[in-house]
Amino acid sequence: MASGLLNSHVKMTFQQTIKKQVAFEGIGLHSGRPTKIVISPAGPNAGVLFHVVGHTIAIPALSSSVVDSHYATTLGANGTRVQTVEHLMAAAAGLGIDNLDIKVDGAEVPAADGSAQPFVSLLRSAGRMTLGARRQPLVISRPIRVGTESRWLQVLPCDTFRISYTLDSTHPAVGTQVISCEPTEETFVGELAPARTYGFLKDVDELRRNGLAQGGSLDNAVVVGKRSVLNQLRYRDEFVRHKILDLIGDLALLGRPVQGHVIARNAGHALNFQLVTALEQAYGAPRRAASPARELIPRAADLTPAPGFAAL
Repeated sequence: MASGLLNSHVKMTFQQTIKKQVAFEGIGLHSGRPTKIVISPAGPNAGVLFHVVGHTIAIPALSSSVVDSHYATTLGANGTRVQTVEHLMAAAAGLGIDNLDIKVDGAEVPAADGSAQPFVSLLRSAGRMTLGARRQPLVISRPIRVGTESRWLQVLPCDTFRISYTLDSTHPAVGTQVISCEPTEETFVGELAPARTYGFLKDVDELRRNGLAQGGSLDNAVVVGKRSVLNQLRYRDEFVRHKILDLIGDLALLGRPVQGHVIARNAGHALNFQLVTALEQAYGAPRRAASPARELIPRAADLTPAPGFAAL
């Protein structure tokens, strides 16, 4: 018992990366084009860095890199962009992985099945390593709120990281869905990561006219028809679970874990980004290594095997 508590404390206190390089390929949800990611270990305080093939500029997974937050979270720097990063970012955050180097061969992170579950499996297959640098959690000390009366996000002081989410919809297949949970790794992997993105059939034509959802299908999204869902739900309340998943992925753009209670009502990527921005204005942006791109692969001296962890 004491050993398990020690292992958990070590993983919570110190930053982590993966042990080995892994890759995943598929179709982009919005671009509809083939795309591939190669994920490699990164050194302490590097954070998550995206590299688009054919471009030399690294894109840090931070709020300062967000160039679009409508329908998906898009990061960019000096004209280089990578779209739909939120599910991969959620998988890393849910597993407590702080530092990664991600090469993207395409315009977008693959859609996979529309959830974070394939990325969780991918990252777990790479194993995890504990680094020598400590985490610097963002401890919420006072309430912060963004949004309107009907769509809003608020974060309150709390001893742990907690999310309470209310999703209201007039559609009979969705209705009102409410979840309050502490997204531990176990909870995230079992109850949140498998929840898929969703969309309404009536919106598909307009989205595609605007260059979105080009790769969307029943294989990578829950599609809601006029009265019912066109494919099988994984959970009765899969819609609100996916909203929490997206929120976790977008909060990861703070570059450090949050200790606070996030309360949400009908939020989306744009509102998530507003909250991240408000938190940074209140508490400051995270500090990073001076040149994180120079140390993408951790030195052996910086790595300690994560106690009690076995790669799947």
